[in-house]
Amino acid sequence: MQETLLSATPRRHESLLQVVQSYVQLTKPRIILLLLITTAGGMWVAANGQVDPFLLLVTLLSGTFAAGAANTINCLYDRDIDYIMERTRHRPLPSGRVQPLHALIFAIALTVASFTLLTVFANLLAAGLAMSGIVCYVLVYTHWLKRHSTQNIVIGGAAGAIPPLVGWAAVTGDLSWAAWDLFAIIFFWTPPHFWALAMMIRDDYASVNVPMLPVVEGNEPTARQIFYYTLALIPITLLLIYPLHVMGAVYGAIALSLGAIFVYKSWKLVQTPSELQMARSVFKYSILYLMLLCAGMGIDSLPVTHQLMAVLGDNLQTLVSMFPLHSAR
Repeated sequence: MQETLLSATPRRHESLLQVVQSYVQLTKPRIILLLLITTAGGMWVAANGQVDPFLLLVTLLSGTFAAGAANTINCLYDRDIDYIMERTRHRPLPSGRVQPLHALIFAIALTVASFTLLTVFANLLAAGLAMSGIVCYVLVYTHWLKRHSTQNIVIGGAAGAIPPLVGWAAVTGDLSWAAWDLFAIIFFWTPPHFWALAMMIRDDYASVNVPMLPVVEGNEPTARQIFYYTLALIPITLLLIYPLHVMGAVYGAIALSLGAIFVYKSWKLVQTPSELQMARSVFKYSILYLMLLCAGMGIDSLPVTHQLMAVLGDNLQTLVSMFPLHSAR
């Protein structure tokens, strides 16, 4: 009935710019930005801070296409509930600005472009991983879990954790334990990020029977789960230092500082789970956390950082040697 209504009163674009804007909106560019940051982080660490600029550009462009394809199919699948929720009612598909068939063709074109670019300019492993991300997001999260399980974000979050694997594979052609730790960082970051958002728009999800954790279990259990996941993030991020030895002291200081703030904010949410402003604070900080953590990886992996730390270590050793320790007589 809703689709009949939409097709009977479609909105029309008045210019080419509006057409472009509608198709860009289908790809959910704000979500893509975070995925690209994690992709770049994976590439930077894998290349020890010396990434080929052309490979970086191609991989990020391919990642944009892959994520855009997955998000477009998500919009296509969810257009029925998007029409009901006030927050999403004005998206291109429920508003009638883009027709479902056109959205599907657009998603297929983006998928083909992503796979082709990665296969030609990177390697087949990176291309295959990008395709697995689309499949995981569309089939596992959107189709299977989103409307049927409170663990939709947890399991489906694997799709959002694939971009750093793509970046690592594009540089090295394989996947090391460090790459899988990057995957684990995003995997454990995802539930606190999305559950905080779900707490903010709980009524919207309830109105369309999407069983997000706050809808089914309530805010208090959700806040506790957010706190547990943020706690788990700290040791997982530090695995890159030991035993994996791909990051150093600069990254360690950044990861510990960011993690401590994340845990503190999550603990405050546990104390006041009904306070939506606190949930908003956790949600916004989760975005900043991921961006700064990836920036920390990039800074730590730079050759100039290694040189500065080596000089600092030598100076410290010289300073210590000036004060010899004598055993007590």
